Amino acid sequence: MIAIGCDHAAVKLKDAVVDFLKSKGYDYVDFGAVEGEAADYPDKAILVAEAVSQGKADKGILICGTGIGMCIAANKVKGIRCALCSDTFSAHATREHNDANVLTFGERVVGVGLALDIVDTFLSTEFSGAERHVRRIAKISAIEDKYFK
Repeated sequence: MIAIGCDHAAVKLKDAVVDFLKSKGYDYVDFGAVEGEAADYPDKAILVAEAVSQGKADKGILICGTGIGMCIAANKVKGIRCALCSDTFSAHATREHNDANVLTFGERVVGVGLALDIVDTFLSTEFSGAERHVRRIAKISAIEDKYFK
């Protein structure tokens, strides 16, 4: 299950990503926004991040004007490793090395074609499981445990 959400600045790109998910047979839940809805990015980011952190979704996709606000907000949720990616190399690397579970990008930054390539790369790349990456993710979890009380 893929959780997806956007603010009002990224409805068109979110809708294109939803169409892509449908075409690839992914199950998804769309937390909006929809055309004409005023939506603040922290409100949508928390819905997607909580769905992933609570195990209701395997991965999340968040889109706003730049992707930056969504990334900051999503990473405030314990267990979320949200990555801002504007290229396929970063999308691949963050899954393989960081086991990122939420992807963000910006409608004002990437076009539809590149965005769909980024999504496809993110969703199709597996975490490597290499010891050094597992160790580093454990250190991130330790930081969360220290500060997210």
